Amino acid sequence: MADRGRGASTPSTDESIRDEDWDSRDLSGQVFARVEFVEVDLTEAVANGATFEDCVFRGCTFNCATFTETAFTNCTFRRCNFFQVTFTRCKLVGSSFDQCRLDSLKVEGGDWSFVGLPDADLRTASLDGARMREADLSGARCAGARLTNLDLSGAALHVIDLTGCDLRGSDLSSLELATAQVRGAIVSWEQATVLAELLGFDVRAE
Repeated sequence: MADRGRGASTPSTDESIRDEDWDSRDLSGQVFARVEFVEVDLTEAVANGATFEDCVFRGCTFNCATFTETAFTNCTFRRCNFFQVTFTRCKLVGSSFDQCRLDSLKVEGGDWSFVGLPDADLRTASLDGARMREADLSGARCAGARLTNLDLSGAALHVIDLTGCDLRGSDLSSLELATAQVRGAIVSWEQATVLAELLGFDVRAE
């Protein structure tokens, strides 16, 4: 499922919400299933414990929204704007982002396994402590980003740009060093050992 962002089918929906102004709306505790959101303004929206399942978001604005312990499972986001959006302990398993703006995105914890973020621009993003197993980050631009303490086991990381990126505490066992850009990336001594082994070195104690 790691390549879901590249051409995977979009969930079918039963309801459509279009051109609504949900600026600053509190969506806490609400449940949405198989709903299509088109050009909905969710600027500064707040959601604690909300659920979005098999939903599709097209051209929606999430600027400065705050989501806490909210689930977006198997959702599709297309041409949406996530400027300064914060996800805290959220679940986005199986969701995909296509041509979305992710400027200053902030992720703290949560489960982002199988998420599709191919070719995403994450240069100003901060992701810490999230589970991102088998996520698709192929071709992602992460130069200067903070991608710390992430579980990236099985993730698609080919052709990723990690120039100057803070990677401390993240699982780098799936990193394809032959195609990745890693100049100036920040890692721990333990991670450096893993990377050396990926390059074929036999690392031993002195």
